Amino acid sequence: MAAKLVVGLGNPGSRYLWTRHNAGFMVLDRLSTTAGIPISKKTFSGLCGEGHWQGSRLILLKPQTFMNLSGRSVAEAARFHKTELEDLIVVHDDLDIPFGRIKMKMGGGNGGHNGLKSITSSLGTGEFIRLRIGIGRPVRGDAVDYVLSTFGKDEMNDLLPVLDGAVDMLETLLIEGLPKAMSIYNNKELLIP
Repeated sequence: MAAKLVVGLGNPGSRYLWTRHNAGFMVLDRLSTTAGIPISKKTFSGLCGEGHWQGSRLILLKPQTFMNLSGRSVAEAARFHKTELEDLIVVHDDLDIPFGRIKMKMGGGNGGHNGLKSITSSLGTGEFIRLRIGIGRPVRGDAVDYVLSTFGKDEMNDLLPVLDGAVDMLETLLIEGLPKAMSIYNNKELLIP
């Protein structure tokens, strides 16, 4: 059975730990805990972990190259593991989705996301699965400053249900496939009003 390569996007270093742009890292850390797969091996210009969860072999990868060079790490891992595009899942923050929502899709543009641009460039295609973690857009100010700022206090209180929702969505993807995961979660409100 082919392994699923699950990549969480973010920036390395404590300075970026709780920033919106690191939502992908946060989901992978949550998945690592839930699945019991430590992400600690230094390889593929990143931190990696391998194990089995929900009947699938998973390779978890957190590129340590900084966001705009993520493609190098992803391409190295995908080449080594001979990962097919339908087995590549990239978890990333998304400005166009409100905070508290997550969506999944196959392929698409990069929406100005430097990590996705880098991966698409390195692989020569954007046809991979994306798990998009909504961070919303800033009311005013620069989008770059916004994504590199930490989640607000209220958002931090609501972050756990979002991360758990993303892990649940990945679980549904592995067990029941992409259409089912999309139909259940793409319009689901994760936060209880």
